[in-house]
Amino acid sequence: MTEIESTKNAPLAPAPVPATAMVTERGSPTARLVGVDLARALAVFGMFAVHVGPAPDPEEGGVGNWLLELSSGRASALFATLAGFSIMLIAGRLEPKTGLAGRQAKARIAIRAAVLLVVGTALAMTNFGGAEILSFYAVYFLLALPLVRLRAATLATIAVTLALVTPQLAFGLKSLLDQSTVNTIDSYDPLAQLSDVGLLDIVLTGLYPAITWMTFVVTGMALGRLDLASGAVQRRLALLGPALITIGYGVSWLVLRLSDVHLRTMTGPPPVKDPGAAVGSFDMPVGDALGEADAWGLLGAEPHTGSTFDLIGSLGIAITVILCATVALARLPWLRRLATPVIAVGTMSLTLYVGHILVILALPGEAATPPDSNSAWLLACFIAGATLFAAIWSRFFSRGPLEYLLNAATRLASSVR
Repeated sequence: MTEIESTKNAPLAPAPVPATAMVTERGSPTARLVGVDLARALAVFGMFAVHVGPAPDPEEGGVGNWLLELSSGRASALFATLAGFSIMLIAGRLEPKTGLAGRQAKARIAIRAAVLLVVGTALAMTNFGGAEILSFYAVYFLLALPLVRLRAATLATIAVTLALVTPQLAFGLKSLLDQSTVNTIDSYDPLAQLSDVGLLDIVLTGLYPAITWMTFVVTGMALGRLDLASGAVQRRLALLGPALITIGYGVSWLVLRLSDVHLRTMTGPPPVKDPGAAVGSFDMPVGDALGEADAWGLLGAEPHTGSTFDLIGSLGIAITVILCATVALARLPWLRRLATPVIAVGTMSLTLYVGHILVILALPGEAATPPDSNSAWLLACFIAGATLFAAIWSRFFSRGPLEYLLNAATRLASSVR
């Protein structure tokens, strides 16, 4: 059985090998893992849409507006799910690595987490809101370490439990916090002192809190343990994805409508730690302020509310996107050839994510910098530029620039005995 080790970078993480080198565990060429790269590229474009694209208008129709609305919150959820999948590419796909190989795989994951934490903290020190996501991924990777040897069924059970329990747990914990407690915790946190995004943000109160977002990561790990080339697996996922979407968004809509409760629309800037803090540095998805959380938010399904319905619906979208990309590339060779430049984007997501932030920060003049300059034209430029760069780079190199550096750092894992 041929095992692929770290074949593609995790969302914003592991380093890839060329798509043409992909093989199944049975040793025959496949588009399965290339499909994961395509899904990751779509997540990259979704993040671009959130950062530089026009804001979706609920009053307008059209495919473009619908895609913008879909990207909000769901692109990052797809990334987190793919992160879990990529962890299994390192730890062992269908069968977990054990013994020395298993210890070295865990070391590689831990080293990636350390590198992401450093890069994420550095980006969070800029004035670009949302750059801190890499720090969140670092913690996800560390929290996933005890789970890397579990079977798909066990991981799926854990993911379901997290989706049902953690939103309520997070709500309870946040309701106990007040500004004084947060300030005291942050005063002892070096990460918070450096970048205003500390461990409390990463674990509980940030935009991608590990307490609830590990649901996506663990689901991705379960998918990573499945043979996505199997027709039976594909049929089950084809039923599961839409079912989760229906439950997550449909039941939430129905419950709120029957109860005649209208969940607050959080279109304004989220609450911040103090009046001088940067907008976006502290997010309170359910409720308006610390200690004043709105329990009705637990019934909503809006992006980043962190409710059970939000998690379930976003997971349904992530599973459906991964499955569609996988099946489409496996059954339509012409599409795989046509999508080669886009697939290349998925092989260097860390480089392109960091790169797009640096480009945004380098744009001249306040009017030329998002959000003031957000537009469909700017989004198209970012997508075209990333695709062109990835297509050219992948013709000469097997990994993106930052993926090369990350891969070099993880070679230290070979010294583990």
